[in-house]
Amino acid sequence: MIILTTFESDEYVYQAIRAGASGFLVKDTEPADLLQAVRVVARGDALLSPSVTRRLITDLATRPERPPPSDTSVRALAALTEREREVMVLVAEGLSNDEIAARLFLSPLTSKTHVSRIMTKLYARDRAQLVVIAYESGLVTPGGRRG
Repeated sequence: MIILTTFESDEYVYQAIRAGASGFLVKDTEPADLLQAVRVVARGDALLSPSVTRRLITDLATRPERPPPSDTSVRALAALTEREREVMVLVAEGLSNDEIAARLFLSPLTSKTHVSRIMTKLYARDRAQLVVIAYESGLVTPGGRRG
């Protein structure tokens, strides 16, 4: 699902991602960029407008230190293997399956399989939800520090 909106509010973006959106674009998106976004989301990747991405990164980086992760998030991550946690961190960094494969010296198919298994284990609908889970669980934190 791609949200195309006139509102760039951070809260709208967070709500859209929590609701399962894999794309969030503003109304002044060029038609060619909108078509490309549809292709990106159809491939299983996530996409945010550049202006939204900049604001969200700034927002996350300037937030006060988060409280420790909940027992539920810790239990969810406990279901993952060490390699799956490694892959999830790279998904949270925004890497594609091919980029993850290259970074971890895997085949692209193996990388895709890892991402798929992580999504199944964590009941995530898409990569955007994996990113949210990675941050909310403390697996990754703003500024690239692992939890």
